[in-house]
Amino acid sequence: MIEARNLTKTYGPNRGVRDITFRIESGDVVGLLGPNGAGKSTTIKMLTGYLPPTSGVALVGGFDTLTRSIDARRRIGYLPENAPIYPELRVEEYLRYRAALKEVPSSARKSKINLAIARCRLEPVRKRISGHLSKGYKQRLALAGALVADPPILILDEPTVGLDPNQVFEMRALIRELSENRTIFLSTHILPEVEAVCSRVLVINEGSLVADEPIGRLLRNASGERQRVRVLVRGGGPALEKAVAALDGIEAFTAEASPEPGCIRYKMEMREGVDARDAIVRTIINSGAALLELESTRASLEEVFGNLTRLDPASRAAGAA
Repeated sequence: MIEARNLTKTYGPNRGVRDITFRIESGDVVGLLGPNGAGKSTTIKMLTGYLPPTSGVALVGGFDTLTRSIDARRRIGYLPENAPIYPELRVEEYLRYRAALKEVPSSARKSKINLAIARCRLEPVRKRISGHLSKGYKQRLALAGALVADPPILILDEPTVGLDPNQVFEMRALIRELSENRTIFLSTHILPEVEAVCSRVLVINEGSLVADEPIGRLLRNASGERQRVRVLVRGGGPALEKAVAALDGIEAFTAEASPEPGCIRYKMEMREGVDARDAIVRTIINSGAALLELESTRASLEEVFGNLTRLDPASRAAGAA
């Protein structure tokens, strides 16, 4: 169990985290989302005992991370943003060192190390020098170090940062595997990562918690009762677009190019309580165009995130540039 009660951290006149309260039960897989500089890493560091809160309380396994720091840390496997490995040590040597730091009994160290190596798929490199590993293997090794004492709670700060697409896929699959029998708290600014591995999301912006909900409910609440439709049409054009956009109940309409030759994709949002799908289909067919696809959609996590952090699409694009 992880709990934050009115957690606040200030740096001189600047406030990094403001009065954050949440609770994560055993077995939950929760994502902490926020823009760069929102306070995600500060929150993580207070939960893991690396930073003392200015006010409020952080509890891990029922232990205060400030007054019962060692007891709290015994229950945590922590993967910081930058993989903490010693490049001169071999993989097995590094894990033996981490096992000793975590007070794994000497009689159990060999089996615990072998289990961590197997879980993180490090067998092919177990004799290699850590500094010679690829970025993906270094990240797995750091995760194995967090797992070597078999903690019930994993706290991961940007676990896929700097990885290539294949390594990202492998790391997410590994996190899903590990979530079967432990609590996982995952900090990231990568939205697909949260959708891929988490069931619940906390959104932090400018140091404040602005959302705490299961992902499905968060997306449903953002969409409300408004029907959203996406269609793929061959043979459309300005006249058809004008006719569809003018249909009763259509409040938003966009057209975008499709990679399929001669095709256009239309996206529409209807007024609350209106279902104009039948009218859309009739209008497209009566125009002589071919309707290739029609699907109902919902608000994306990207849209919800943008709304919660008060950034419009233009601002997000500018910030990513």
